[in-house]
Amino acid sequence: MRVSVLGLGYVGCVSAACLARMGHEVIGVDVNQVKVDLVNEGRAPVVEERIGELIAEVVRTGALRATVDVREAIAGSEVSLVCVGTPSEPDGSLCTTYLERVTEQIGAAVAERGGRQTVVFRSTMLPGTCLELLVPILEKYVGGTAGVDFGVAVNPEFLREGTSVRDFFDPPKTVIGELDPASGDVVAALYDGLPGEVFRVPVPTAEAIKYADNAFHGLKIGFANELGAVCRALGVDSHQVIDVFLADRKLNISPAYLRPGFAFGGSCLPKDLRGLVHAARRANVSVPILSHVLPSNSDHLQRAVELVERTGKRRVGLFGLSFKPGTDDLRESPLVELAERLFGRGHDLRIHDPNVSLSRLLGANREYIETRLPHLAQLLAESVDEVLDHAEVCVVGTSDPAVLSALPRGGSPMVVDLVRLPDAEARRTEPGYAGLAW
Repeated sequence: MRVSVLGLGYVGCVSAACLARMGHEVIGVDVNQVKVDLVNEGRAPVVEERIGELIAEVVRTGALRATVDVREAIAGSEVSLVCVGTPSEPDGSLCTTYLERVTEQIGAAVAERGGRQTVVFRSTMLPGTCLELLVPILEKYVGGTAGVDFGVAVNPEFLREGTSVRDFFDPPKTVIGELDPASGDVVAALYDGLPGEVFRVPVPTAEAIKYADNAFHGLKIGFANELGAVCRALGVDSHQVIDVFLADRKLNISPAYLRPGFAFGGSCLPKDLRGLVHAARRANVSVPILSHVLPSNSDHLQRAVELVERTGKRRVGLFGLSFKPGTDDLRESPLVELAERLFGRGHDLRIHDPNVSLSRLLGANREYIETRLPHLAQLLAESVDEVLDHAEVCVVGTSDPAVLSALPRGGSPMVVDLVRLPDAEARRTEPGYAGLAW
């Protein structure tokens, strides 16, 4: 394919050279004449493993050249990869100045040349940037409709500085945010033959994935460093701890616990987080990530309260009460906390959990519920139907089949979903449904 790559920083330079190596005819574009001259001389404008010899090779064969002229690049290509920078503004917001400027130039050049061009945004940008900011610019300057007169896609990169060339040819995944299938087909063809799973998703999803990845990478590094600092203060070898931690592929390094849902609770996680943070404070070790996990969890629980409050309804039915389905363990259950907050705000509450019977609660379990929710006896309902007959709003905190099969559709009573129901995607378009984090 004939490809133009706009922006010859790390991402653009590596993308241009690697695409040329794959057999595409590539034109690199940059406002910096020095970068352009370096590429045309077969020299890399960035310092990166393998990039020097790769650029020398593809320039020598004629597969890659560079220019400062956007019109020239668009005239000589059918697909454009936008790789310009999106730095932070002083307040932390995203600077889209370079994106907007190059989008205007692409649009004007496409209008002048005619024919269909597929514009692929590889720059990191927040969800909504492409559809709400950049597509209108393209439509204005091209004088046509996105998805009809020209293609648009978002294709985030997952290249690490220092190993970018290696990462390009062996990617962890390829993400294509496609405005329309034809645009996605063009991007998929660009990377044909590379390993790794390909995900073709809506444009905003592709924009968000890069932020999800980088936020998690930062979180992992911060977590490991905070844990290391606490271990050092307690006289423990942090690398031995992490080695054992990493060996657990079932719960630790796995999809476990990484699905948006309701708040966590139970007899272990809250207690152990409190204990670790307390030990860190006693040792004068600052652990801002670990110390904010429980407040974050509480804020997430409050979102559920606010979802119910926004309905304006007073009669509430809550399905689920125990910490985990299939048990009667109520200790630090987030659903008990939710029930307490709703009851305290004056809601007329009925609760059904098939595994929870006040007469069967014993020991610490009974003591906990008597302290946190002493009115439980008058709130518990014997059946699903009893809750449905009472409720104007049903709060679903369990995946019990009896509950799921009885839940109404169509908005009466309203449904607040804390577990992501199996038919959540269909319900999202219906009145009277609210998902907690989806």
